[in-house]
Amino acid sequence: MIIRLEDEGDYVEVEELVRNSFWNVYRPGAYEHFIVHNLRYDESFIAKLAYVIEDGGKIVGQINYSIGKIKYENEIVPAAILGPVAVDKKYQNQGLGSKLITYTLSIAQKDGIPFVLVVGDENYYSRFGFESASKYNLYLDGTDLNEENSFFMIRVFDESELKDELGIFLIPDVFDVDEAEVDEFDKQFEYKEKLIKEGQLGV
Repeated sequence: MIIRLEDEGDYVEVEELVRNSFWNVYRPGAYEHFIVHNLRYDESFIAKLAYVIEDGGKIVGQINYSIGKIKYENEIVPAAILGPVAVDKKYQNQGLGSKLITYTLSIAQKDGIPFVLVVGDENYYSRFGFESASKYNLYLDGTDLNEENSFFMIRVFDESELKDELGIFLIPDVFDVDEAEVDEFDKQFEYKEKLIKEGQLGV
């Protein structure tokens, strides 16, 4: 298997991979592939961390990073956030996601990115050195400041770049999608039925 930077010729294949990987997982249908599509043309996109993993010429995994903002009392600071990351369902549970995350975090550190944020499963991301962002007084916008928010995590490379004050992280606007726009975008892909399943957000 090969890990390499995504190029323009991969776009459609990557979007199909992401769509299939997330379909009916967190909600009926999916919108992560629409985010990936839009992210490439957004100023928040970190192109040098957009990697894919391929097996025999077929893309079976992908990862993206973007730049959000930490709002402090008197300053707004840029901050990298990981995601989406997706692996072909036929290749899941083989460590490919872990390889992509480990590989790209190493590049981020070498490139001088002081820390990376992520929203996800703390049990999964803790294996890559992520810890609760609330430890550093950082909270995801819209969440309760009196709770730990263990799903909002940080991987710190340079602690000196973190401020000793309350910071609120604002996810890039590109992640805020309109369902009608997603449905229109989906028309270019093979039809898949949207299903309500146990374990989805709010179900």
